[in-house]
Amino acid sequence: MDPVTTYLTGLDAPRRGTGEKLRSVVEAALPEATGAMWHGQPVWGLGDRPGKTPLCLVKAYPAYVTFGLWRGQDVADDSGRLVSGARRMSSVKLHGVDEIDPELFTGWLRAAYALETR
Repeated sequence: MDPVTTYLTGLDAPRRGTGEKLRSVVEAALPEATGAMWHGQPVWGLGDRPGKTPLCLVKAYPAYVTFGLWRGQDVADDSGRLVSGARRMSSVKLHGVDEIDPELFTGWLRAAYALETR
């Protein structure tokens, strides 16, 4: 079993469902990206080293799952759901799988990818 799958299957049911749905959205939106564990969380990035050009992450906490974009502050977000964080990162806290909008998240992911490949 790959490390990302091990991480996700180790979560409790509500967070596992959210993490698995996020993974499917990320992998559909970014077939060019490689998923790996980096700093204890699943990260998808470009190239063969997860920390070289990271695009997004999934991190589970006791009450929610965070979906983050490394350059999220550079991504247009008309929904207002992305919250700015450290450096240029932005993220959204998800309390359930029903809070994932695949179309919206795909737009964010494709925009993040475009920022790294211009």
